[in-house]
Amino acid sequence: METIAERLKSVQITIEQSTLDAHRPSNTVKLLAVSKTKPVSDIVLAYEAGQRLFGENYVQEGVEKIKALESLDDIEWYFIGPLQSNKTRLVAEHFDWVQAIDRLKIAQRLNDQIAPPKILNLCIQVNIDDDANKAGIGVNELNDFAKAITELPNLRLRGLMTIPKANQSVTEQTASFAHMSVLFESLKKQYTTVDTLSMGMSGDTQNAINNGSTMVRVGTAIFGSRN
Repeated sequence: METIAERLKSVQITIEQSTLDAHRPSNTVKLLAVSKTKPVSDIVLAYEAGQRLFGENYVQEGVEKIKALESLDDIEWYFIGPLQSNKTRLVAEHFDWVQAIDRLKIAQRLNDQIAPPKILNLCIQVNIDDDANKAGIGVNELNDFAKAITELPNLRLRGLMTIPKANQSVTEQTASFAHMSVLFESLKKQYTTVDTLSMGMSGDTQNAINNGSTMVRVGTAIFGSRN
């Protein structure tokens, strides 16, 4: 059985090769290791193998891990799940990033609950396929939503994230990713803080990178099947 370090290395090689195949500069795609449901010991193994960016979907579980590993102060913690109003304070206090913002009310609560000088990095979740089963704002809402985010002083708009419709053909998936890339490039021209396009997971890493992703979210390929 492969170790976490070996699986992590394999994912990194895939990212590096995909970036090269897309004729993009090296080190332009970051790996977010999705550690939800996995024990602290697994995160430590990935950390010892060089991983520094970790994503959690569940607030309480994530906070417990952050507290357990607070001595590893170079970890960046990403909250990547749906966020309820009654959990925003915990996220504002403990996480570095939130990657699934699609409600202004949640953004405003996060802004109000942050203790300056901390700044919380945000990515707006876009429902690129207008899929009723997916969260995210509509494409036509993006400009107004982004402007509202940038007016909140304790938040920093860093970019966009998406989860394409399930069971798409490669052609459909490519079209979704390409559309996201266009939105991202437009947003970058409007806001100097924007530098992150989070799209692609274990099964579609190569296609996402080929279409401009700057961050892929990988869990199973690193940590194995989830509990």
